[in-house]
Amino acid sequence: MQVILLSGGSGKRLWPLSNEIRSKQFIKIFKCADGSYESMVQRMFRQIRAVSPDATVTIATSKSQVSAIHNQLGDAVDISLEPCRRDTFPAIALTSAYLHYVKGVALDEAVVVCPVDPFVEDDYFVALKRLSELAQAGTANLTLMGMEPTGPSEKFGYIIPCLKDEVSRVKTFKEKPTQDVAAQYIAQGALWNGGVFAYKLGYVLNRAHELIDFSDYQDLFSKYDTLEKISFDYAVVEHEPEIAVMRFPGTWKDLGTWNSLTEAMSEATMGKVILGDGCQNVNVINEMNVPVLCMGLRDIIVAASAEGILVSGRESSGGIKPYVDGLDQQIMFAEKSWGSYHVIDEQPGSLTIKVKLNAGHSMNYHSHEYRDEVWTVLSGEGETLIDGMKQTVQPGDVITILAGCKHMVRALTELTLIEVQLGENISVQDKKKYEI
Repeated sequence: MQVILLSGGSGKRLWPLSNEIRSKQFIKIFKCADGSYESMVQRMFRQIRAVSPDATVTIATSKSQVSAIHNQLGDAVDISLEPCRRDTFPAIALTSAYLHYVKGVALDEAVVVCPVDPFVEDDYFVALKRLSELAQAGTANLTLMGMEPTGPSEKFGYIIPCLKDEVSRVKTFKEKPTQDVAAQYIAQGALWNGGVFAYKLGYVLNRAHELIDFSDYQDLFSKYDTLEKISFDYAVVEHEPEIAVMRFPGTWKDLGTWNSLTEAMSEATMGKVILGDGCQNVNVINEMNVPVLCMGLRDIIVAASAEGILVSGRESSGGIKPYVDGLDQQIMFAEKSWGSYHVIDEQPGSLTIKVKLNAGHSMNYHSHEYRDEVWTVLSGEGETLIDGMKQTVQPGDVITILAGCKHMVRALTELTLIEVQLGENISVQDKKKYEI
């Protein structure tokens, strides 16, 4: 089974745990059997492998998410990189071109597309295999998965099938309605449109060639920034008469707000949290190394990280985006392909960061024009390369790097260090990379 996972989003609806770099699918909030936590993308990837070990998974994503994906899923995961954001049709067209022209997937092979961030159980992935089989059989050019609605919702578009069978031709589509209109759709047998569908690879590539002038994957990649921003629904679905829908009656939750996300948590709290007397229907997620105490609260969500603290009524949590849009702040946490970093202090002329490198990984060999850096090793063992000179480092070692010096560090074991950046112009753009 060929699966394309769409991984997008800027993460503003789950502030302060998410940001422009760390979208919601990377927040480790779901507790595993061993007591550790996993993110949406880790959970989705694990579930696919559990149900279909031979499935080929390709993640379509932007450059800003690549490091986090490699950090959480490993370096071997297949990624179709979007040079910039251009909505779902260009992303799916580019990934389809990648599968055919780069990976050699045959034009008559079925491909399943689904978002990376719904909360689902194993029956969902069994249904994905069934969806792939229907697409492979070729009874329709597009086969959608329609979610059995649990109630009228304004958050989803609706698919109205011709019949109430498991698989039916699609009668019509409806945009996101009001709650009253949604109830009318459901009375007609409508299903939620969760953005899950399957097709033969050649079908979407043919449609892409009709709408875009390109020869192969590299050509499409090179002109990606010139493409129209348009959804797959508008570019393809609305113009296709041969569409079928398969009903899915199992668990499917769109975790797009704090309210919906906390409903999927197995425990009421995460991190250092004390729920005092009188707390009812309260969820607290605390990523800071200080305790959060809640007392006498009802129907409240609290989320705390280095980037801020959210205290919200459950029903109000969906309206967070306009407030977060007005914030202009330093990214305080990010996962990279080599590990992660936390900003622990920001002052005029200095930035202090706690850096953790995974064993066997290293930063790029690079230099800065406008700042000096001082590294203090806290734990683990590593190897630095400063202007071509190698040196083994261990806890207590201090390394001073002047502006213009080429430098990098490699972790021999898991390595933690404090990096102090010093200069009048500290910027992420002040970085020049070199080959070793």
